[in-house]
Amino acid sequence: MPGGVSGPPAEGFEVAYTGRGGSQFRRSLADAWAVRFEDVAPVRAFKSYKGQRHLPGLWWSSTVGGHIGYESWLERDHVMLLDFDPSVVGISSQPFWLFWRSDAGKGVSHAPDYFARREDGTALVVDCRPADRRKPRDMAKFEATQTACTQLGWEFRLVGAPDAIMVRNVRWLAGYRHPRHRPEPVASELLAAYAEPQPLMEGASAVGDPIRVLPVLFHLLWSHELTADVSVPLHAFSLVSAGVRR
Repeated sequence: MPGGVSGPPAEGFEVAYTGRGGSQFRRSLADAWAVRFEDVAPVRAFKSYKGQRHLPGLWWSSTVGGHIGYESWLERDHVMLLDFDPSVVGISSQPFWLFWRSDAGKGVSHAPDYFARREDGTALVVDCRPADRRKPRDMAKFEATQTACTQLGWEFRLVGAPDAIMVRNVRWLAGYRHPRHRPEPVASELLAAYAEPQPLMEGASAVGDPIRVLPVLFHLLWSHELTADVSVPLHAFSLVSAGVRR
């Protein structure tokens, strides 16, 4: 492959990461399996400059109660979906550098886009790259990263553009993700109203003025205390039912 990069590597992996206090660490992959990568600082800065192709930014995560960086709108969509995933309890961006040597003996490094920790303790590593921009050199790095994740029992995902309808729905709900959109007694009244599944607007209207009630409903859908099918466009007749509190 171009540049002598190919995978899987001929030698073992090393991992470098930065603690929240700024301390830097580098160790073998085998010694890093217990590191809480969901709590580390990014190993790379999110740079902004005139004329850059992608737009970086910060996503406020309701899962971690703080900001998570992204380097493109594609990454923003995927960190949003991780934030929406009820099984995810921790997220970090640019969590570590992975180092290895190719089968040609050349040193190679790669920093995945996201690390996510699930409620059951399992881990997920995510790289975001549009399908039409996956060059052979990049694919070699993704394949090596998958090999490293497999060694640790982590799941690895290489993702492109997510489903457009789901993204639009979740992006709308994300506008109400902050806890300030869960006032009482409206939240409890909505949970009671949808104890049995019913159309979205019917349940909201039964609780009170939709202008006051709908923001709370959208927050409950974001937090999965209530649930609806986000694979199809949300509308007034979308069926809403009881969910599970995060």
